[in-house]
Amino acid sequence: MQGNHYAIKSSFLSATTVALVTTGTAMADRERQVLPPAVWNWSGGYIGGHGGGGYGRTSFSNPFGPSIYGDVVDVPSFVAGGQIGYNWQNNSWVFGLELDASAAAANGSNTCLAASHWIVTANCNAGPNLFATGTGRIGYAFGALGKTLAYLKAGVAWQNNRGDVVNNVEPEGQPQEETHFDYGRVGGVIGLGFEQALTPAWSVNVEYDYLHFAGPSVATASTAQLSPPTILPANTTSLSSNYHIGRVGLNYHFGVDPGAAPRSDAPYAESARSVPPISYAPGWSFEGGSRLWLSRGRFQWDHSAIFNNDVPDPSILVSRLTYHGLDGLSGEVFGRVDSPWGVLLKGNVGIGSFNKGKMTTRIGGSGTNYTRTKLHFQVSQMEGSHITRRTPVTISCAARTTRSVHL
Repeated sequence: MQGNHYAIKSSFLSATTVALVTTGTAMADRERQVLPPAVWNWSGGYIGGHGGGGYGRTSFSNPFGPSIYGDVVDVPSFVAGGQIGYNWQNNSWVFGLELDASAAAANGSNTCLAASHWIVTANCNAGPNLFATGTGRIGYAFGALGKTLAYLKAGVAWQNNRGDVVNNVEPEGQPQEETHFDYGRVGGVIGLGFEQALTPAWSVNVEYDYLHFAGPSVATASTAQLSPPTILPANTTSLSSNYHIGRVGLNYHFGVDPGAAPRSDAPYAESARSVPPISYAPGWSFEGGSRLWLSRGRFQWDHSAIFNNDVPDPSILVSRLTYHGLDGLSGEVFGRVDSPWGVLLKGNVGIGSFNKGKMTTRIGGSGTNYTRTKLHFQVSQMEGSHITRRTPVTISCAARTTRSVHL
């Protein structure tokens, strides 16, 4: 009887042990499913390329007195280049150093040195062709795998800026005067961006940078004053410039397999595949969205004073009509519906407005500001006025000639 008692007790202990082992295994499996995957690591070196565009301004100080018009040249630009850097990650914080260089296609012009409508004004041209920056970065990695990086950057910048200051049409008998500049200058840069890891070796980023440069002093030619008649001697103008640049970049990270699958994605991929898609209306599909634009516009019409072989010289003017400071806001919503029969319906509606604008005309050596104008596409009051331009609703219907098959 005692032997049976021990046998029953042993069987009970064995069953309990098996149950505990089974329970422990199940709990371990559940923990493996619940525990988050390994965090992405941004540490290491990288190299890449970028492209983008932006908007800048170069200011010319007026040696003849406060300007009644001009002296600020708007410079739209397109940039493309490359970058190289290194990151150190501590928990979710990422610290880095980066060097980049960009070639720029940029050029702008405006009337300048217009202290009085009795002074022969000049045409100022500016166009940076190269930017370079050296920055420190601090960022924070977030998301389930830490594959998204938000960062701030700041450091030194360098630009090469070139252009000229050309007097507009001179009084008869006076020589045409102009000066040219081509200089490099050190300034500063601050920026922010987001970077998204695609694979262990590749990432893509979107970034905004603000660059500022002071000086130098550039010579200006002598010019004519019409009343009282006199020649104003050569002088100097001080230049300063700033730029707002947005760019998209692609980086390759050293020391990893470029073709490897993203680390620790398997549990998420499996759970995503295990959830069947929900079909609300078989055969029907809908897509839609919206867009918003913030813009600044400028348009000028130049009438040249000099013609070479019937071709006008754009740098020497007798008059200029300028629409500037045209800040606008516009947007639209759009949608598309596809039916099971291969017929689709799509449309959009939008609205936009200029919230301010100004027209200035310069004739001969004078610069005159007007306070009212009629734009060729809208009627408006000038500064402080509101111009609204509506886009009508557009609806179209079509039959598709091809359809994609989802397996």
